[in-house]
Amino acid sequence: MRSFLISDNKDTIVGLRLAGIDGVLATKSKDIIEELDKAIENKDIGIIILTENTFNKVKDKVLEIKLRKKVPLIITIPNRYGMRDKDFITKYIRDSIGIKI
Repeated sequence: MRSFLISDNKDTIVGLRLAGIDGVLATKSKDIIEELDKAIENKDIGIIILTENTFNKVKDKVLEIKLRKKVPLIITIPNRYGMRDKDFITKYIRDSIGIKI
């Protein structure tokens, strides 16, 4: 299985292509959803990578897919400026297991 990137940033696509990960540039919600649907239908893709900005544009669709399907795994990575929410991991742990760190 291979990974596939959907990003709204050309630099991220170029960087991950250097690591051997193919991807597409999609800036509008409609285009992102279209590319996401194509990637889900492709049985060779095991991991779909979305940049943070891309994820935020289609958050509801991604969450719906995560609830419906086990494969592919959909992950979010920071864009080139880093995560907007610097406390993301702490909040994720607190929301997931209820422990305050």
